[in-house]
Amino acid sequence: MNTASEPPSTAEHGLAAFLQRLQWGEIDQGYLSDLALRSKQEDLEGLGLRSPPSRLGDRTSEALGLTGEGEAALVARESLVVCGQGMIPYLLEQFGGKAVCDIHHLDGDWVERGSILGKIRGSRVTLLAAERSVLNFIQRLSGIATITKKFVDALAGGETILLDTRKTTPGLRALEKYAVASGGGWNHRYGLFDRIMIKDNHLAACGALEGQGLTETALKAKSSAPDLLVQVEVDRLEQIKPALKAKADALLLDNFSLDDLRKALVVIGTVAITEASGGISLESIPCYADLGLDFLSTSALVGHAAWRDVGLDWLS
Repeated sequence: MNTASEPPSTAEHGLAAFLQRLQWGEIDQGYLSDLALRSKQEDLEGLGLRSPPSRLGDRTSEALGLTGEGEAALVARESLVVCGQGMIPYLLEQFGGKAVCDIHHLDGDWVERGSILGKIRGSRVTLLAAERSVLNFIQRLSGIATITKKFVDALAGGETILLDTRKTTPGLRALEKYAVASGGGWNHRYGLFDRIMIKDNHLAACGALEGQGLTETALKAKSSAPDLLVQVEVDRLEQIKPALKAKADALLLDNFSLDDLRKALVVIGTVAITEASGGISLESIPCYADLGLDFLSTSALVGHAAWRDVGLDWLS
């Protein structure tokens, strides 16, 4: 994932390797085509049903005998951060092709209610069949991008950087992390393969929740995977010094109170990267802005994102 355009504070504190922002061009085209195919199969073929329909296709357009070409506009029914328009060509192709989209606003743009995001023209049959799938992707991803912008704005004023988590919709992680990046947030690790993250259950499974056992567990991880950052999750102050003794690159301070976070940051100083997580909401996030944390992560960017209202208005 792209680490370009880091804020100045990141370079100053040597945190560049911790920052990632997924760009559209980094998403596999085969993955996008497969998502579009599955979306088409749901609408036209009953994908997921044990007994699929005996007759497939868009029965409404077929019954009306629709032919020829038409044009429709994607319109924002409310203010939002645009996201997901890169899916449109893949969807149009899967739903029959013979249609194209002209984009008026790029992903990441803030638009006001009534703005035209783009226009789709071509086969009427394709446009009408693909309509719901096009809107599903754009409404969902714009919702994530929009709430991310709200969190980023609420955290403004300090140097703490907002991260997402792996709590994503199964099968949609790449798109949802891209939506977070479009809204101004940054991406945490993508999966289990790109960082050593020793969580509480890892420590429990190793019988190393505290003391020298925790230190030895983290040291083992560092020696076994020298190519990756090693982060240790701690949920109480007593675990911090054993993690630091192992020279962990980063500590995840999970569900700490604000008072305990302040104490933890004094102990950690500049020895390790700091990240706080757990129970962070849009209302509470400003309280974390001036603590001196490097990062703040929350699953709310995806889990609490409401779909944004976007419509497809027929023009001709």
